[in-house]
Amino acid sequence: AMDLAVKKYTRFPANSLIEHINLFERVLKSGEFLQTIIHTLEKENKISIVEYRPKYARAFYELNIEWLETFFYVEEYDREVLSNAEKYILGPGGHIFFAVENDRALGTVALMKEEDGVFELTKMAVRPDQRGKQIGQKLMQHCLDFARREQFDKLFLYSNRKLENAIHIYRKFGFMEVKQESEVPYKRSNIKMELEL
Repeated sequence: AMDLAVKKYTRFPANSLIEHINLFERVLKSGEFLQTIIHTLEKENKISIVEYRPKYARAFYELNIEWLETFFYVEEYDREVLSNAEKYILGPGGHIFFAVENDRALGTVALMKEEDGVFELTKMAVRPDQRGKQIGQKLMQHCLDFARREQFDKLFLYSNRKLENAIHIYRKFGFMEVKQESEVPYKRSNIKMELEL
């Protein structure tokens, strides 16, 4: 919230650094800066993370298809899993979570069971108009908290090096790059990362 407020109030046009600092000090003294932080926090607190519900099945499909079409392409494997999430993810013991505001799914993520205690972090997607609001990081933190509560041993993920921001976030949360096996479920994947819990 503070970071967003700083960005908002350092966009003022100014002729010099001193003038810029003076403008920013006025905002601080007026209380407007603090009110902006409070407003952001209140807005963020309206977003809750919930477990899968059938009413969000369509959102799970659409969020992920949009993300794939924007950054890569949709593989047949993607379409099959996304169309049958209850069969391919929930049925074998996986989990799906949604970031929800006013009953509207803004983002989603899944934990697909590989074996007992080992899950793939996958199918993370956020609505285009909600990107940049750290919803993905909230979903990630929820997955890690959930995995630790459930005493999972390890999480892993597949990604692509061109997604520099995503890779940075994965590293920030403790994921380490490991050797990717020769046959993986996604043709677009060129990096595998793991997090020992």
